Amino acid sequence: MNWDRVEGNWKQFTGKVKEQWGKLTDDDLTQINGNREQLEGKIQARYGYAKDQVKSDVDDWLNRS
Repeated sequence: MNWDRVEGNWKQFTGKVKEQWGKLTDDDLTQINGNREQLEGKIQARYGYAKDQVKSDVDDWLNRS
């Protein structure tokens, strides 16, 4: 799946995002609003992961969704 589909249907994907990254708050998800860079930044901030790790994790999640 490509990110455009996630971005266009963000409200439907927020549950799946929260399942994967439970430390993200509802406010975080509202603020992200489908923007991949913001999602990656919030994951980095909440989990303390390196940028490359977050990009890889989001890619893996995207391929499974």
